[in-house]
Amino acid sequence: MADPDFSTFPLRARGHAYEDFADGQCFDHHWGRTLGQADATLFATAALRFTPLYFNDEYARACGHPGIVVDPLLVLCTVVGLSVEDLSEAGGPFLGIGPVRFLLPVYPGDTLTARSEVVARRQSEKRPGFGIVTWRTEGRNQRGQIVVTCERTNLVARKAPR
Repeated sequence: MADPDFSTFPLRARGHAYEDFADGQCFDHHWGRTLGQADATLFATAALRFTPLYFNDEYARACGHPGIVVDPLLVLCTVVGLSVEDLSEAGGPFLGIGPVRFLLPVYPGDTLTARSEVVARRQSEKRPGFGIVTWRTEGRNQRGQIVVTCERTNLVARKAPR
């Protein structure tokens, strides 16, 4: 069998270089993600998050919720994931996250969207071909309510070394 011809599927560069970011610059990330019951159950099970709130409808209702609550770590991972294409897909090591604030519960069927703002940037002193960028990211539900906020920092490649 002949090798497939991938030339009809050109690669498209994604992400941004350090110079593409400016203090205060905002990114409204792509279309969002609806978290379903299966997502919530699979994540709680795979991550060994055996809090009854995440998999027991009756328990969640007894705690005042309409049903199970999506594990906040899945909410955070989803919101950060939505931001990757715009912020860090071009590469560069992840340096850290924090502070993280969970503001409202998320339920199966909720759709999350994300928006990020550049809050700090500087050239790396130790790695001349890189800069360090920090973004503040907000995750919102389909009603526009902020459900999570965080700051994360990445080492970001420069277009040209200094």
